[in-house]
Amino acid sequence: PAGKPTLYGSVTRRGLGSDGVPDIAASEGFLVGEVTKKSILISCPHENVSTKFLAPYTSFCRIHQKSITCLDISSGGGLGVSTSTDGTMKIWQAANGEIRVRAPGLDVLSCLCVTAVTGDSDRSQKSSSAWEIRSFLRLYEHSPWFHAGILDTAIVDRGRNVLSCSRDGTARLWDCGKSACLGVIADCGSPVNGIAAGAADSSLNLGTPETPPSEREVGTEGKILLLAREDKKLQGVGLQSRQPVFLFVGSDAFNCCTFLSSTYILAGTQDGNIYQLDVRNTNAPIQVIHRSGAPVLSLLPYRDGFIASQGDGTCFIVQQDLDYVLDLTEADCDPVYKVASWEKEIYTCCRDGIVRRYQLSDL
Repeated sequence: PAGKPTLYGSVTRRGLGSDGVPDIAASEGFLVGEVTKKSILISCPHENVSTKFLAPYTSFCRIHQKSITCLDISSGGGLGVSTSTDGTMKIWQAANGEIRVRAPGLDVLSCLCVTAVTGDSDRSQKSSSAWEIRSFLRLYEHSPWFHAGILDTAIVDRGRNVLSCSRDGTARLWDCGKSACLGVIADCGSPVNGIAAGAADSSLNLGTPETPPSEREVGTEGKILLLAREDKKLQGVGLQSRQPVFLFVGSDAFNCCTFLSSTYILAGTQDGNIYQLDVRNTNAPIQVIHRSGAPVLSLLPYRDGFIASQGDGTCFIVQQDLDYVLDLTEADCDPVYKVASWEKEIYTCCRDGIVRRYQLSDL
């Protein structure tokens, strides 16, 4: 539980049942609940906490040769796209990891599917169809003075426009069709580690654009852009207006952010805090979740809760309809950089170069 000492215990496998399910015993103070071939439910009655540990259904070890920095899954769940420090972006079958497309790159840091958008540290961005790569859209307008890498990307609506953020402190809107920058959404003066775009609550004043938006700008009205900044600030900006909406100061550098709804947002920091905020009043967080001091690297809304991954290899799911936290195992101590999901399947990528696929159909 938050604010309390960590609970330590151990589990031991005493044998294997005729149905292939292991017989598990826990150390003093802990109880073993339901056990399947892929999951173990452990509880600590004294503290009234429970965790279900879920093993991957499949692990893909041959997609990349080095650390996988980012991945995403297409809206239909059929394809995955990933980027790696081996200098490549690859598109693969989500069911079996079979590689469909290999794309050379440099130090690629970010990607999205179905329109696969990748950010790389040679200050460029590439956009391509998830089915085939015919051409690259290279976007060079992030400041070369800072040797700035693009740290995160986001798609606006169906992908005619994309967003990027960079170490140079800016967030920019791009027109994929014309390979052009449509404008700087924000210039923060500090590296922007993560972004998220979403529909804004109708009560928010998003401001008015100083100049009429370009006809090439599609789907930005009524949306807010979240900026997770290195200078310990989480900022909200009207996507179409480019006007500031709120500014929240956290405990450390913000690494990632996401929308739970048009009202509620999450943001994770370098010192392990996950802030839940109401965009209508960001003076104080609704709650602060702290599981460890490891950096929060990825946040993803999932069902009526969220998935978070951290730099110590932990990846967990919190849902309102579950009376336990669900831990996704096997990353050990390697950072889990990114999480993606489609329906009841969850994919993670890690410093160890492995894509892990989890199935939640039995939960």
